[in-house]
Amino acid sequence: MALLTLDEAKAQLNLTTVTHDVELQAYVDSITAMVEWYVGPVEPRTVTETVSGRGLTLALAQIPVVSLTSLTPLLLGGLVLDVADLVVDNENGIIRRVTGDPFCGGPWAAVYTAGRSSVPPPTLNLAGRMLVQHLWRTQQGPGRPGLGGNDDYDVNQPVPGFGYAVPNRVLQLLQPYRLPPGVA
Repeated sequence: MALLTLDEAKAQLNLTTVTHDVELQAYVDSITAMVEWYVGPVEPRTVTETVSGRGLTLALAQIPVVSLTSLTPLLLGGLVLDVADLVVDNENGIIRRVTGDPFCGGPWAAVYTAGRSSVPPPTLNLAGRMLVQHLWRTQQGPGRPGLGGNDDYDVNQPVPGFGYAVPNRVLQLLQPYRLPPGVA
């Protein structure tokens, strides 16, 4: 599963030849990291991280979470927890024990899948299309027919906090999927 395919990018740019495919593929490949910086993992990936803490919950760093594979103690003699005895708040990456008991005896090695479990939401796909379109415009140069104007695609007008790379309309599409404060 990819955020955007080469064919989708070509359709967004109204390109019908293979002349620019290699160059355009580099743009397609680069936008996933830019979108994921703002919304978290889009494409599913396996993550292994050390999770520390005591209390009723543990927090995973990369959200959303598709599934938890294992939670293994890193200290000799630590309590091994069966994932069937754990509940994961997938949207927020919070792990709780089914029994409500607190976690103790950590730190743990958490292995899980982060990202989205199926095809990316259409809004994220559209944001990816529009981001490729914006980046493609930056290499076309000034004075190109049909590409001018002082809108948020104008490569000379930075978006506050994001420089020139991400236009306002893309940020607005990403907003419903934005990571909560403090999550990176």
